[in-house]
Amino acid sequence: MKQQKLMEESISGLIVRTFFSKLEQHLAVDVAIVGAGPSGLVAARDLANAGFKVAIFESKLAPGGGVWGGGMLMNEVVIQDDAAQIINEFGITTVKADDGYHTADSVEMAAGLIFGARKAGAVIFNAMAVEDVVVHNGVIAGVVVNWNPVRRLDMHVDPLVVTARAVLDGTGHPSEIVAKVVQKAGIKVCSPTGGIVGEKPMWMEDGERTTVENTMRLSPGLYASGMAANNVQGGFRMGPIFGGMLKSGRKIARIIAEDLSK
Repeated sequence: MKQQKLMEESISGLIVRTFFSKLEQHLAVDVAIVGAGPSGLVAARDLANAGFKVAIFESKLAPGGGVWGGGMLMNEVVIQDDAAQIINEFGITTVKADDGYHTADSVEMAAGLIFGARKAGAVIFNAMAVEDVVVHNGVIAGVVVNWNPVRRLDMHVDPLVVTARAVLDGTGHPSEIVAKVVQKAGIKVCSPTGGIVGEKPMWMEDGERTTVENTMRLSPGLYASGMAANNVQGGFRMGPIFGGMLKSGRKIARIIAEDLSK
C-alpha cells in the first residue's frame, strides 16, 4: 500500500520545486532590473507588457523602495498631475490636491506597483542581492546574484549568474550597479566625468526634472533610472514626491524596448 506523504513534506516540496523552477526559467532574461523601487517597478510592468522577459532583484525582503515610509513615516506621498495617470493605470488611488498635485497612500502605492509589475509578468526575487555584474568585451551582459543575508553576514559563499540583454540600475541613491561597472570593470559611463558625479542636496523642483532627464543608457547594456540616474549625473534629491520616479521608469522602459528591438 502506497504511503501518503506527510503534510510537511508536501508543503516543503511544493515550495522548493516551484521556486527553483522559477529561478531556472530566469537565469537568462531580456532585462534584469536591480532594485524594486517605483521607477524599477514601472519599467518592469511596461517592459513585461511589451513582451520582454523581466526579472527584478531586490535585496530587501519587501520590494517597493522608499515609497513605504511616505514622508518621515507619515504614509502619504505626493505626485504631480502629469504623473498621476501612471499609477492610476496600476489601479492605485490618487486624491487631487491644490497646485497641480495629487496625494496617494504610500502603502497602497507600494503594494499596487508591486502587484502591477508581477501581474504583467515580471518576476521579483526578493532578499536577493546583486554583488557584481557580468561583462563581455566591454558590454554589460548580466548580474551576479546571492542571497542578501549571505552578503550581510559576510559569508564566503559563491554566487550565481543571471545573463541579461539589458541591466537597469534602480538601486536609488547609491547607484550600486553603476559603481561596480565604473570602479571594478573600469568602464566609463555617459556622465560629465565618465563616472558617478554624486547626489546634490535637496531641491525638489530641479530634482524632479533632472530625474527624468538623467534617465538614460549609460553604456552598452547598462541603464539607470530614478535616483540612481540622478546620482550618476549629479542631480538634486527630491524627497517624498514621486512623479519623477514614475516618469523615469516609463522613459527607461521605452529606451530599453527600443534598444532590444533593433
